[in-house]
Amino acid sequence: MTEPCDLTALEARRLIGAKKLSSTELLESCLGRIGQVNHAVNAMTAMDENAARATAKAADEATMKGGPLPLLHGLPLGIKDLEETKGLRTTWGSPIFANHIPDKDEHMVANLREQGGVIVGKTNVPEFGLGANSRNLVWGATGNAFNPEFNAAGSSGGSAVALATNMVPLASGSDTGGSLRNPAAFNGVIGFRPSSGLVPSSRRPHGWSPLPMLGPMARNVPDLALMMSAMASDDAVDPLAYTYPGQRMRERPELFHPVAPADLAALRLAYTEDFGQAPTESIVRRAFQKVVAAIAPMFARAVEATPDVSGGDEAFEVLRSTGVLSGNAERVRTRPDDCGPNMHANVKEALGYSLQDQADALVRQTQIYRGFQSFFAEHSILVSPAICTSPRPWLELYPAVIDNKPVRTYFHWLSLAYYVTLTGHPAMSFPIGKDEKGFPFGLQIVGPRGGDVLVLQVAAAIEAAFAGDAEFARPLPDLAALEKAPPMSSRPGFKTWDQVPYQQV
Repeated sequence: MTEPCDLTALEARRLIGAKKLSSTELLESCLGRIGQVNHAVNAMTAMDENAARATAKAADEATMKGGPLPLLHGLPLGIKDLEETKGLRTTWGSPIFANHIPDKDEHMVANLREQGGVIVGKTNVPEFGLGANSRNLVWGATGNAFNPEFNAAGSSGGSAVALATNMVPLASGSDTGGSLRNPAAFNGVIGFRPSSGLVPSSRRPHGWSPLPMLGPMARNVPDLALMMSAMASDDAVDPLAYTYPGQRMRERPELFHPVAPADLAALRLAYTEDFGQAPTESIVRRAFQKVVAAIAPMFARAVEATPDVSGGDEAFEVLRSTGVLSGNAERVRTRPDDCGPNMHANVKEALGYSLQDQADALVRQTQIYRGFQSFFAEHSILVSPAICTSPRPWLELYPAVIDNKPVRTYFHWLSLAYYVTLTGHPAMSFPIGKDEKGFPFGLQIVGPRGGDVLVLQVAAAIEAAFAGDAEFARPLPDLAALEKAPPMSSRPGFKTWDQVPYQQV
């Protein structure tokens, strides 16, 4: 029998609204699943079960009174531990904030509560979100949902694993270099990076920067569209969420939910394994080639093509470093012993750049953006692998070598995602089958400027086409095996910066 926690978010919300399922029943089921498998993967961190139960009870009382209910009414949510939650520990994965309990929600979290979400707990992250390996000295490492000895990616790794194992139906994520796309790809769920400013942020220190963005994560496209409709708004707290006097441009839930599948036969598909330069692992290339062969006939036309992203590595490295300096330079200077190796390396790198480097990076970013506009005049949609490698053991902090070639930086293996970040275009990691090692394969779907709805519609069409397909449907982790697995906390290196090199096979 299906447990309530195994329902889709949309079906659970429908049953709650029809008074056939209570929010309390759904919450208890989610808490039960957390109790069964979280020990094996360490996805959920800080929790306040009493507060969650009180919120669920209030939701049930509102349901029984009748009347309109908000979009996410009664649905349990996982909130990434980079986002402040009132009364619930928010650590950013750092010993500096190990006992930090905010006295208010940040803006996005407050919006999700207002839309009826029931916050179950926080999800694990790398220290201050730096790096795509969700491990830190406060909570330890998060294991991949398909093999806990392997990397869950990050920085939204806890959210992705919590979703994959049905601990929660929806979770929040954020994305600079692919921080919700990468873990979605590694764990067989969906991570959506919306157009810049579509989901307002009150915490982004560089308010005008289009690099760090908030977004939804879910297990299927309709659920993702539901959460997207609850997150998008014109709130003036974010300078990129601009609007016109008297007009609310984004606060129209019907734009995103319900999502109608696109007519793929009317669209022109472009596909690329590497944007001409990303260090894409051969196992990823082979999985991508199979996926392209399967989806290409669905489109009016499918051609191998890529926008010009030359200089994108250099531009992203410099522009990313400005955010690193603003957030972390003072911490590294005053609390060096409480900062991990990624923090120190990032700040050292950032301090080495000049104002000329910054100017050059901004120019190249603009050129890449304009190149994307010309590219999408010829093509409707672009697909690529979401991430350059298949998952590796989490004791390897990052891949230093891919297919026997050294990488540029510790985040170079994320370049398939961060080339798109530079442009502000919407992008999604969408699960399609598995690679040769048995891990989920994530397809990156990139839309034109402002094409958030189109990306959702294309993903919905592909999802429908592969529903029930043995090779290309969304893969599921073995929950029974996870329930019997040893605790993550028992693994050597769990709450340290210990690392071992990955043996290429």
